Amino acid sequence: MDEIKRVRRELVHRGKIVNFYEDYMSLPNGHTAVWDYIEHKGAAAVIPVTREGKILMVRQYRNALERYTLEIPAGAVDHVGEPKEQCAARELEEETGYKAGKLEWLININTTVAFCNEFIGIYVAEDLIPTSQHLDEDEFLNVEEHELEELLSMIYDGRITDAKTAAAILAYRVKYR
Repeated sequence: MDEIKRVRRELVHRGKIVNFYEDYMSLPNGHTAVWDYIEHKGAAAVIPVTREGKILMVRQYRNALERYTLEIPAGAVDHVGEPKEQCAARELEEETGYKAGKLEWLININTTVAFCNEFIGIYVAEDLIPTSQHLDEDEFLNVEEHELEELLSMIYDGRITDAKTAAAILAYRVKYR
């Protein structure tokens, strides 16, 4: 394949969650293109499974979509280099009010490879121990229990469109059911 090289990267905006850059790229045909690049520090997500085999999900408002979504619990790492397993355990307790007696890695995903480096480690939490939620000041969500088959139906009929949630639920079904 012909080589594509970044000539320079310019910061356009520094945000709370992501940084937005313009990358100036040297292309094989001799032209230069400007590509968007969104830098994300990374995240973790978790599929919490109850003793009865139900999956805890969170319903929350997502500004980018202007609607409520149903998702697995997830959140950004506190700092670059924070172990994803540690982040997953923290997000599980913060969002659902449960700790995991057992936390096992399931899959890793990159969410939007065309313009963002977001990398999410996804885990399965079992042997859940009730504690209490610790939501952020700007975080409002409801915890719901769902059967796996119900979640699969929601993925296939378009009610669940969140990439990390769909990938996680489908991978969970293959590996654990």
